Amino acid sequence: MTSNTSDNIPHRWFIVAAVMLSTIMEILDTTIVNVSLPHMMGSLSADRDGISWVLTSYIVAAGIFMPLTGFLVKRFGCKRLLLINIVGFMIASAFCGLSTNLTEMVIFRVLQGIFGASLVPLSQFILRDTFPDSEQPKMMAIWGIGIMAAPVMGPTLGGYITDTLSWRWVFYINVPICIVNFFLVVAFIKESPLKKDIIDWIGMTLVVLSVGSFQLMLDRGEADDWFNSDLIRGLLVTFIISFTAFLFHSLKSKNPIINIRLFQDRNFAVGTIMMTLFAATVLGSLVLIPQMLETLFGYSSNEAGLTMGPRGIASAIMMGVSSRLMTAGIEARWLVGVGLAVAAYSTWILGSITLEASMHFMVMIGIIQGIGIGWFFVPLTTMVYSTLPRNSIAEAAGLFSFGRNIGNAMGISLLTTFLDRDAQFNWNVLGSHIYPGNPRLQQWLDVQHMSINNPRTIAVLGNHLSIQSNFIAYTHAFSAAALVLAGTFFLVFLLKAPLGHHKPDLSLH
Repeated sequence: MTSNTSDNIPHRWFIVAAVMLSTIMEILDTTIVNVSLPHMMGSLSADRDGISWVLTSYIVAAGIFMPLTGFLVKRFGCKRLLLINIVGFMIASAFCGLSTNLTEMVIFRVLQGIFGASLVPLSQFILRDTFPDSEQPKMMAIWGIGIMAAPVMGPTLGGYITDTLSWRWVFYINVPICIVNFFLVVAFIKESPLKKDIIDWIGMTLVVLSVGSFQLMLDRGEADDWFNSDLIRGLLVTFIISFTAFLFHSLKSKNPIINIRLFQDRNFAVGTIMMTLFAATVLGSLVLIPQMLETLFGYSSNEAGLTMGPRGIASAIMMGVSSRLMTAGIEARWLVGVGLAVAAYSTWILGSITLEASMHFMVMIGIIQGIGIGWFFVPLTTMVYSTLPRNSIAEAAGLFSFGRNIGNAMGISLLTTFLDRDAQFNWNVLGSHIYPGNPRLQQWLDVQHMSINNPRTIAVLGNHLSIQSNFIAYTHAFSAAALVLAGTFFLVFLLKAPLGHHKPDLSLH
């Protein structure tokens, strides 16, 4: 594939449609399944711990293969790899829907993760390689809408499909989408040149071990009580040893499976770190918000989905606005800074809400956060590749997408752990004030016309204690995420303007 001017790209919108279907389908599949898990438990004869492997298997498999995108593009070609992944994803999805037990489901979810891993970085690579630099802000805005809208749509769409049809249609729905996507790719996507280097089997093995153990540790950490578990400690040791060996091997090898020399480029290195931290905080907190709304504010699943929706709409609008501003000549790194500041502010506001906050107020916070997301995402994605040589884009896209995924996984895992531990701490602190001699407790009991010796009173106090301790934990988690975002802001000053730059050769040959 070669660079084009804006006037000689035939069927441009069909190309965009082809890659966007792949992107939305893969991102959607990471969240659409979540709400269907309780319905799967009975059909697959699985308990709560067992059914969590439906998510874990997909996440770990996708995490392992995503950084290998650049190698696979060279080996098979961009178009051929995309077609293989679409067909494989379609077949795996169909068999997920047909699964009769947990073992079958986990096996097919692994296959789904393997074939789905490269879909997002491939779509980004195709847009970067097909359209000229002048159109990159617009293309990254369109791509970003799919990246950000799909996670918001996933739970709502998954709940609707499960309620109206069955959980199996959460997987079956991928089949017609894949068929349409397949023919679009065949008709409109051009092939990239092949470069069949000697396969770095040692590097590939080390990637599988390090990424697989790290992803599995993050996903199972809270369920297995972290480092009190032999499994988690073993996974940590495996990760440290294999990742260290991978770094030494990649620096010494002439044809490493992943070109880590790409991180010599300042924009790519800083931008990937920023995206990882942003995903860990903002995208990670997006998992907590619906939980909080449903468990503490009493929202239904539909109401929680409607509250989250405007966030995605605001994000999509601001992606378009930010691309226009870059086209008009406003420097991308300052837009990144504004986006970070807005996202940090809105997340901090989430950390200071009360249980009396109205749905309207929660929607407004979501819109502000969506503005920050949109203003951050497109300029950063554009800048990350702006100083890289064109022949490195496929590998860079795989690593950048991996940074976003691993950041999201870290954020969900760490924020969930923080939430559980802080809620327990709050329970102990607040509970220490509940004793017969406390005058404030007695005053409250008098107002409620209750007696401390009444079993119903104990139940009411226990419920209030649970709500308050969990709510405080949520606000602390959002505040912690906001502080990390505020710290990330200073990385903006390490980015350099892409205009008039010289693209160094970071390839290995």
